[in-house]
Amino acid sequence: MAIASPKTRRGETSRAAILSAALDLFQERGYEATTMRSIAERTRVSLGSSYHYFPSKEHLVLEFYRHTHELHAAAIAPLLRRDKDLAARLRGTMRSVVVTCEPCHAVAGSIFSTVANPSSPLNPFGAAAKPLRDEVVALYAEVVRGSDARIPADIAEMLPLTLWLYQMGILYFWIFDRSPGRLRTLEVIDETTDLIVRLI
Repeated sequence: MAIASPKTRRGETSRAAILSAALDLFQERGYEATTMRSIAERTRVSLGSSYHYFPSKEHLVLEFYRHTHELHAAAIAPLLRRDKDLAARLRGTMRSVVVTCEPCHAVAGSIFSTVANPSSPLNPFGAAAKPLRDEVVALYAEVVRGSDARIPADIAEMLPLTLWLYQMGILYFWIFDRSPGRLRTLEVIDETTDLIVRLI
């Protein structure tokens, strides 16, 4: 087993601290008003060090996407090993998305207008987000493939991408959900996952 060197661990700690400071500032000031200099000052590192780890604010948001996805994938791993029912797998996976993202609800709201801009490099449909988008689509392929559902081949081929688009719609709803505990989003997930499975 590889053991991280002290230098590597320090680097990981610095990256995490810079990302945490950036997310706090996005929430406090908004994405556009936050600068790399203010992030460096909040983290108490040099501006050069900040740019070493993250060349731009966009890279910080992409790292936020990746970190959230990794937490989500880890959270649903037991479900995907245990349950073969497609409805249960899809419902659990989608619920876990919003539960995982919940601590960052305010941050998601602060960057939404930028992310939703078709010309933004942070647009989830854009080239910069493609590597992570492919990973999320692959996760939904696992959700489908590991189930005991009998799905026609042509539908099974397009289903993972369709489920990623469904996730985007759920997250859009979640950003604007002001119900206690985002209960309305969870209700929408329960209602729509059952409908999707019936339609398949």
